[in-house]
Amino acid sequence: MGMNKNTILGYATLLMIIMGLILIGMGLFKYDDVAGWGFVTIGIGFFSIAWVFNALKGRV
Repeated sequence: MGMNKNTILGYATLLMIIMGLILIGMGLFKYDDVAGWGFVTIGIGFFSIAWVFNALKGRV
C-alpha cells in the first residue's frame, strides 16, 4: 500500500472532518454555556482546514 501525498492529504481531510463533527457535537449537546460556543468555533475551524487540505490534494 503506497502512501503518496494525495493519499495522506485524503486521510488528513477525513480525520479533520470527523474531529470537527465531534467537536461541534460536543459543543451543541454536552455544553450549553460559553464553552459550547468555543467547541463549535474550533469544529468549524477544523472544517476550514480540511477544506484547504482537500484543495491542496491535486497540487502538491
